[in-house]
Amino acid sequence: MKKNLNLRSLAAQAIEQVVEKGQSLSSVLPPLQQKVSDKDKSLLQELCFGVLRTLPQLDWLIHKLMARPMTGKQRTLHYLIMVGLYQLLHTRIPAHAALAETVEGAVAIKRPQLKGLINGVLRQFQRQQEELLAEFAQSNQQYLHPDWLLQRIQRAYPQQWQQIIEANNQRPPMWLRVNRQHHSRAAWQSLLEENGMQGFAHETYPDAVRLETPTAVHSLPGFEEGWVTVQDAAAQRCVTFLEPENGERILDLCAAPGGKTTHILEVAPQASVIAVDIDEQRLSRVYDNLKRLGMKADVKQGDGRYPAQWCADEKFDRILLDAPCSATGVIRRHPDIKWLRRDRDIKELAQLQAEILDAIWPHLKSGGTLVYATCSILPEENSQQISAFLKRTPDAQLSVTGTTGQPGLQNLPGAEEGDGFFYAKLLKQ
Repeated sequence: MKKNLNLRSLAAQAIEQVVEKGQSLSSVLPPLQQKVSDKDKSLLQELCFGVLRTLPQLDWLIHKLMARPMTGKQRTLHYLIMVGLYQLLHTRIPAHAALAETVEGAVAIKRPQLKGLINGVLRQFQRQQEELLAEFAQSNQQYLHPDWLLQRIQRAYPQQWQQIIEANNQRPPMWLRVNRQHHSRAAWQSLLEENGMQGFAHETYPDAVRLETPTAVHSLPGFEEGWVTVQDAAAQRCVTFLEPENGERILDLCAAPGGKTTHILEVAPQASVIAVDIDEQRLSRVYDNLKRLGMKADVKQGDGRYPAQWCADEKFDRILLDAPCSATGVIRRHPDIKWLRRDRDIKELAQLQAEILDAIWPHLKSGGTLVYATCSILPEENSQQISAFLKRTPDAQLSVTGTTGQPGLQNLPGAEEGDGFFYAKLLKQ
């Protein structure tokens, strides 16, 4: 490992890439994690995720603590101070260690002359912490969401918006899917307990287990052998609605990274599955997942709006369309979504979803099932999307209706529940 590698400065650089350059954390973080030791990988992840989760609070504090914000080439130091504040506020790292390591980060960023400034800002925060936090709690930044998104959630869920915001600001639970081809869920949970870990079975989703304490995948019994997969409980429900059967030809559209592809094959190992995604890079993860689980599927790169290009005029018994969406239901897993999305994106995404739905529907056999799913909580992408589709598609019939009377079912993120997810099960007359 390089001698002058400073974890806090790496975190600051990653956060700057996300906030200033619009890069996703999932593309920025892995190459940086390659530079640090295994034990430091998870701390680097915690710092990046944590700062992005609490960004408005940290930004607000810096404006209170500094006369002038850092700009230009010194902007990385703005994010380094954020990393320092996050450690003092939200981690168990001893304050003296957090301060010392963060101040040293200025050297790694080649601004050693600013060590005194960073030290001064962080110590001033320690002295004024109580009154600053009391003032922040009264500010309009306290919800840690951009205004446009907060307003959309409040409009869509006038009764539940605070619970949704609170769930979004938590660390996510770790859900697993037990491979029923290898073990019953109860049998695998026994193996988990033998390894000193505790898991809780979901009462509705038959393969889902929530870990009491999140852990590294390699410590899970049989992970390398494909006995278990990391997948949120709500994502597992897609296949419950799809009800795949052996011998059927099934399309998993927008399939990367392949969690639902492999779930289909666990439930119906004799099904013939084609997994399609537009993103060639992300398709490599579909191959990885299939390989670890010892499964085969026909994997293709293709655009959901132009199915003739990758399946000619073929028709399928079942189609799972996990549509591209705002991902507003998985913010706790990907806090950078709050800062990467824009209000105007929602209309564009809804348009794209409608185009894919219209293009793929003719490729469903008569009597076939299409499950439309998103990891969004916004009605424009979900119930409103399906309402409009049903109006213009006379041979489509809705099979599942939510308790609200709106078409489809909306899952909202909960502390011990699955992520925010929407499902509509459509049958072709």
